[in-house]
Amino acid sequence: MVATPELTTISLDEFLLHPSDDYEWVDGQLLEKKGMTLRHGQIQLRLGYYWRSYMLSSGQGGEVYTEALCRTAKQGRRPDVSYLTPELVSQHAGATALPQSFSLIAEIASPDDSGEELLAKAKEYLQSGCQEVWLVFPENLWIIVITHEKHLLLTVGEVVSTQNVLKGFSVAIDELLA
Repeated sequence: MVATPELTTISLDEFLLHPSDDYEWVDGQLLEKKGMTLRHGQIQLRLGYYWRSYMLSSGQGGEVYTEALCRTAKQGRRPDVSYLTPELVSQHAGATALPQSFSLIAEIASPDDSGEELLAKAKEYLQSGCQEVWLVFPENLWIIVITHEKHLLLTVGEVVSTQNVLKGFSVAIDELLA
């Protein structure tokens, strides 16, 4: 992510009311989300499609988003893929940004993302109302599922399943990361 000096004087509250597309508010600065590759976009769309299809077929309701803005305890973030429960959808209908983390979040590693940054982001989401985070590493073919209770590391030949949110969803890692 690259800082944009001419836009860094905006407060987090102002940013959340009037967000700039493709930007996150991190540590007092607006940072443009960059580094997304074709592979990143492919996995983002695939996972969003799978979550939404399951949400509809299982009757659980809610909504699936890509790059939607949410507020964490300290930042304004745009998770790659997120799911919001029906209760939170109705509670925050029409908002420009969700005032907390989404219930279920997936972050897909781009070539310029570090593992440390993604793990810190997952922790930030969990401290701000998120119940489950998936960190997807397309190049290494790994998915890390993180909840308050446990951490799972999965790879090809295995099936990744939701733990706390969107109950019952699972997909073969080979299918998701193919």
